[in-house]
Amino acid sequence: MKPKVLITRRLPDEVLDAAKAAFDVTIRDDTTPMAEDEAAVALAAYDAILPTLGDAFRAPAFARVPAPRVKLLANFGVGYNHIDVAAAKAAGVSVTNTPGAVTDATADTAMTLILMAARRAGEGERMVRSGAWEGWHPTQMLGLHVTGKTVGIIGMGRIGKAIAHRCHHGFGMEVVFHNRSPVADPGVPARQLETAEAVAAAADIVVVAVPGGAETHHLIGADFFAAMRPHGIFVNIARGDVVDEAALISALQTGQIGGAGLDVYEFEPKVPEALIACENAVLLPHLGTAALEVRVAMGMMAVDNLKAFFDGRDLPNSV
Repeated sequence: MKPKVLITRRLPDEVLDAAKAAFDVTIRDDTTPMAEDEAAVALAAYDAILPTLGDAFRAPAFARVPAPRVKLLANFGVGYNHIDVAAAKAAGVSVTNTPGAVTDATADTAMTLILMAARRAGEGERMVRSGAWEGWHPTQMLGLHVTGKTVGIIGMGRIGKAIAHRCHHGFGMEVVFHNRSPVADPGVPARQLETAEAVAAAADIVVVAVPGGAETHHLIGADFFAAMRPHGIFVNIARGDVVDEAALISALQTGQIGGAGLDVYEFEPKVPEALIACENAVLLPHLGTAALEVRVAMGMMAVDNLKAFFDGRDLPNSV
């Protein structure tokens, strides 16, 4: 009998076909994250679950099912702050993720936000679409010239290094970064600084690329924005709750920083009206890995984790 596997959100057909060939698959036909009640029921009903962003596999769900039938959460995504890994392991549940598959796509999204925010592309498009554009003139919508500037990266893992590579080799940028541990090879000429605030003070553009979770909750707050340069551009492609959103909104409203590019939000999918009203913010709907081939690669990696588990092999991407 094939193991019973729940896939919590519809994935590309190629991934679903691969999963169905190996497992007895149930596909949850809902695009919203699983709430705690639903997560607890699922823990008791399946052999494994392929969850994704926002699904509430946190400590309260495990507390309700102390001896779950589920033995593996094969997460679709590199980030897993929606899963309490300690609670899962205490309940005998392994957790995997999909690193590597998301690196380039997420770095590309960071570059999109850097360029859009620095060159005021969002404002410009809104002007054209509204019919307010009266034609070119020499001082219209002057933004920040990106080439040759200094980029600061908070979190120099796979994605941070990929962003540094694009900034240095593509735009001739100097690179400074902060990482909680020393980085022997950042991949490009770069200086590691002792604090995030030191990076904020040294850079024209700052990109956050740290994992989510309790250790990085509100890592970026009022002190960080106070340290940034007045023309500085802030970009977040990590997790929304890494940033104190209220502090960011204040920095944008008061002109403390030049602008921001965001793909994630603290209380996603809720975006504060005050943030939406900030003309100097570029706001994307979590597009970081939104390319078909990337989502297929992520899904196939999650399926490979499932197969390895039920074959009794070492998990390729254990958390």
